[in-house]
Parts: sequence; structure tokens; C-alpha cells
Amino acid sequence: MQTILGANGQIATELARTLHQHHTGALRLVSRNPRRVNEDDTLMAANLLDAGQTAQAVKGSRIVYFTAGLPPDTKLWEEQFPVMLRNALQACRAAGASFAYFDNTYMYSQNSQIQTEETRFAPVGRKGRVRAAMATMVLQEMGRGDIPVLIARAPEFYGPGKTQSFTNALIIDRLKAGKRPLVPVRDDTRRTLIWTPDASRALATLGNTPEAFGQTWHLPCCDERPTYKTFVTMASRIFGRPPSYSVIGKWPLIIAGIFSKKVREIRELLPRYEQDNLFDSSKFKRHFPEFPVTTYEEGLELIRKE
Repeated sequence: MQTILGANGQIATELARTLHQHHTGALRLVSRNPRRVNEDDTLMAANLLDAGQTAQAVKGSRIVYFTAGLPPDTKLWEEQFPVMLRNALQACRAAGASFAYFDNTYMYSQNSQIQTEETRFAPVGRKGRVRAAMATMVLQEMGRGDIPVLIARAPEFYGPGKTQSFTNALIIDRLKAGKRPLVPVRDDTRRTLIWTPDASRALATLGNTPEAFGQTWHLPCCDERPTYKTFVTMASRIFGRPPSYSVIGKWPLIIAGIFSKKVREIRELLPRYEQDNLFDSSKFKRHFPEFPVTTYEEGLELIRKE
């Protein structure tokens, strides 16, 4: 049995599809209101804030994937994320299950240095500190050695379906709606974005590779790293729209945060849009050279065809 904790998001949905197609017919999807992805999925409703419910959800599992998410609310992150993760790790320890943790890059410095698996944690803002503390918790469990543990880390998403990110919301979704794209902060910094189906397929690959445990992995991204100017021009051509867009400066976003909680919650991420974002996934590509990585052109074309 392979189990996904936090099973309703885009990463989890693609992960469930990939696991079923290539790795296992015994798949358990866990969330407060789980939805079936494959016809024979086992569904289990559980609140990961409850240790007992989490233990029941994990019981009998061979591999557990932690893909749980929360709305971009700092207080929720601080109060709930560490509890959910702690309960999941304790449950896996009790069940003797391997643990694959899906992570983001909030714990890294928001500067232009190349991010590798060895990059030290230097979080900016409260959400970044939460994610740094969570990653540290997983590393400590890895070091304890009671169960096999791995970390699979991804940069900002772009992708099909209900993928949530700045890039999807401000550029892709607006192009799909016939609206003018918006670029956050600057259009001349280089971006590393991960195609969400690639992230899910890579997570499934790692979870089913015994030697991948005991390590941190950067999930595979296309190495083109376009600027937003290049990305919008490419996307506009593929969607048949004029290659025009507007840049929303940092200060307008900061001021908007005074009046909008939603904008206020993402302000701590703004420095990463002032700098090149250079996420290195060469370790994964060396170990899994046959893994196909989707180019930006291919990804945008697939979204257009949805």
C-alpha cells in the first residue's frame, strides 16, 4: 500500500495517477474530503491535525507521501503545518513506513545564488521560517534512521488543471481568459519553474527507488530559465495573443497589501522576483537520465490544448 497524505491538490492528483499507472495498484488517498483519482483508489477521510486519525490513515502503508497544503495564511502555517508533519512522521515510525516529503524553496535565501541540495537555509519571512523548521524536522527524522526518509523539493509551479502559482494566476490564466498578462516586480530576471506533472512523476520515481531515501532531491526542471519577458512572449504566441503585458512593481504590491489580506500574505515572496531564481536539479538528472523533462514550450502547448 502506498498512501498520499493531503490528496486533493494538483501535485497529489498527478502523483496518484502516476503511482497507479507505473508503480502500484494499492493506493490510499487521505485528506479531510478525499476524491478518487483512479477507479480503484482507497479513500480515507482524516484530519492530519489529529494524531490518532493520522496513525489510522498510515497504518499498513509501505510508502507515505506528504503533499499536504494549506491556504497562504501565515497564522495557519505556524499553527498547523508543524503539527500535521509531526503527526505524519510519528505515524510512519509506528507503521514502519517510508516517508517521502514534498517540499518547496521558501527556506532558501531570496537571492540569485544557484540553489542546490546543499544550499543552507536562510528564510525570509514567517512562512519561510515555518518551512525551514519543517524541513529541519524531516532532516532530523532522516538522521535518526528509524525509517527511510527523503525530501523532494520543487521551485514555483506552472502547469495544467488547478495549478496554483503567481505564474499561473497572473500570466497563464489571464491569457486563457483573453486578458492582458501581469508580471510580478520585474520582467528581466531569470525564472526556474517546474511543470507540475513532472514534479509528481519525479516524486513517484523517488518514492519507488530505495536508494533515493536518506537524501534531499531537487525535482527536475527545464534548464532554459527564461525571463518573464521571454516566458510571456512564448505563452502569448502559443495562445494566439499579442505579446503585451504589464509589470506590477514591488511598491504597488506592498501598498495593495495594506488593503488586501490575500496580497499581504504573499509580500514576503516579493524579493525572489527581484532576483534571478536559479534552481539546480542536476543531481536528479544524473541519477535518472532517462526521465523526460518537459520544456516550457511543451508545457504551455499542453495547457493550451486542455
